[in-house]
Amino acid sequence: MSQLRIATFNLLHGQPLAPDGAPRPYPADAGGPLAEAVTALDADVLALQEVDRHQSRSGGTDQAAVAAKAMGAADWRFAAALHGRPAPVAGWVPEPSAPGGLRVYGPGDVGDGAVPSYGTALLTRLPVRHWRARRFAPAPFGLPLRVAGRRGLTPVPDEPRAALAAVLEGEHGPFTVVAAHLSFVPGWNMAQLAGIRRWIADLPQPYLVLGDFNLIGAVPRTVLGGATALERTAPRARVRELRAARRARPALAEPRRRRVREPRARLQGWHDLARTPTYPSHRPAVQFDHVLAIGVPRAAVGPAAAPRAAVSDHRPLLVEVGL
Repeated sequence: MSQLRIATFNLLHGQPLAPDGAPRPYPADAGGPLAEAVTALDADVLALQEVDRHQSRSGGTDQAAVAAKAMGAADWRFAAALHGRPAPVAGWVPEPSAPGGLRVYGPGDVGDGAVPSYGTALLTRLPVRHWRARRFAPAPFGLPLRVAGRRGLTPVPDEPRAALAAVLEGEHGPFTVVAAHLSFVPGWNMAQLAGIRRWIADLPQPYLVLGDFNLIGAVPRTVLGGATALERTAPRARVRELRAARRARPALAEPRRRRVREPRARLQGWHDLARTPTYPSHRPAVQFDHVLAIGVPRAAVGPAAAPRAAVSDHRPLLVEVGL
């Protein structure tokens, strides 16, 4: 099978960082460090989170377009979770003239002069059969978090999140890839991840779900496995058919009573393709960024890495997969 390089990268809006994790100013070519980091990944499929589009803080760069050009992506989409500008502590100031809710941009929208936005992107060198996008509402409360460039904990409100799904044409048939950035609020992010699994239920397997989930360890694959199990309604329908057929049979002289048991859905199938710390980038200690799959044989999974990049407080997560 052909080996594809699959990657996910939380960009922190392409913020350059010093070796100790301190923010550095953007250079004159604000998109240059981001382009260099993406080129070094040499990914065939790349999920990006915390992506700026036309934001003054990142030099007005259309970061999804910059990344697509750097990796030679044949197609890509950027899902704007919100339109507006970042504000200290307050989160975001909405753009009054901006479209409400979700808006998706692609190669045909480069240079359109649209209002500043922020969200999630999915880029690929492979042919795309189908695109879809969705937006998640923010949690009704935030949390105190560590913010790059600030001491201690800063109260941070939650924000809308976006996910993108694409059905890609692989060498041996179609498969589905999802790019997502989930809430940092515990429980809220798990509900979003389960919602993604239901959202792609009609798309072809194998599935690859990539992104910054703000979840660690076995939690993401357990959540996805639980969502998969809850969807298995076909066995229940079969049990009902068997019961109806048994009631319709003529009674025997000495009927043998048999109990039809409903099959139990098992949590199986989903697994991590890469297990390595990705955050913080200057001294990784935890893994918030994941590449999860179902329908991909473990033998098809190749080397994984979380290389250092010159931008972001997250390291990109890269894995080779035979598809």
